[in-house]
Amino acid sequence: MSENAAKNIMETKICTDAIVSELQKKKVHLFYCLECEELARNIAAESDHITLQSINWRSFADGFPNLFINNAHEIRGQHVAFLASFSSPAVIFEQISVIYLLPRLFVASFTLVLPFFPTGSFERMEEEGDVATAFTMARIVSNIPISRGGPTSVVIYDIHALQERFYFADQVLPLFETGIPLLTKRLQQLPETEKVIVAFPDDGAWKRFHKLLDQYPTVVCTKVREGDKRIVRLKEGNPAGCHVVIVDDLVQSGGTLIECQKVLAAHGAAKVSAYVTHGVFPKSSWERFTHKNNGLEEAFAYFWITDSCPQTVKAIGNKAPFEVLSLAGSIADALQI
Repeated sequence: MSENAAKNIMETKICTDAIVSELQKKKVHLFYCLECEELARNIAAESDHITLQSINWRSFADGFPNLFINNAHEIRGQHVAFLASFSSPAVIFEQISVIYLLPRLFVASFTLVLPFFPTGSFERMEEEGDVATAFTMARIVSNIPISRGGPTSVVIYDIHALQERFYFADQVLPLFETGIPLLTKRLQQLPETEKVIVAFPDDGAWKRFHKLLDQYPTVVCTKVREGDKRIVRLKEGNPAGCHVVIVDDLVQSGGTLIECQKVLAAHGAAKVSAYVTHGVFPKSSWERFTHKNNGLEEAFAYFWITDSCPQTVKAIGNKAPFEVLSLAGSIADALQI
């Protein structure tokens, strides 16, 4: 057999395998809450196998939800998913009402996509009487009815504590994903002249993410108590002359990130940026990071977040130093698992 003939056979096989792989992909009907409409549209744009479906989100005069799932008959025997955002206790009930019904509509399978697990940082009891609401939320999710295809798949990104996977009961199948590949892809787009190293604000973040970022040198910070205050110190590593990227799973007020930035700058960092998967930012705390803010003028070169918290994404717009790295492609892939 000639070299050209062998090459043609190989190319034909590759094309055939690609066609077969595409045909084997399941068609998914994706419902979504109102907050997630933009993310849902971006997910659908990633794949011809994802079709958006709609829900009428209405309320009765007393404020309780008056909901209607459109095309309920058409999704029988189909693969169905729901994109949720539990951004506040006020919206959880109406979404759970839909989530509990969808698997009962004789669907082939059901997947809940909950990019941000909101109570994840309340996962332990420090004294008798503390309520670990992360466990409560996991129990609520664990009680999603089984569909014709079996247990519900639950897709969650960078849950705060890895041990929380054991909070979920056997009635659901949690799939824990990470936004770190989005960060590594973005870092590869930076100028080659920049020497990038990764910083972790504490040992917990290091344990969580260092294996996913082992291609970069690392710096680890730590919090020490001095009197009534907790002070951020440099524990190990040398940030001098480097572009240092602080990595963590989420940000609330941002106080720890700001203190880390100050410490890194004091130790000679040429530039400091930050990445968190979940930009929670309650009470518009993101404003303290904008470049126009006095005292923090360009303290952070970049601040990367994902679109796991839609309200934050809408609020920050394109304000520097923020950049949004979308989970849409990753979610589209997860829906094919």
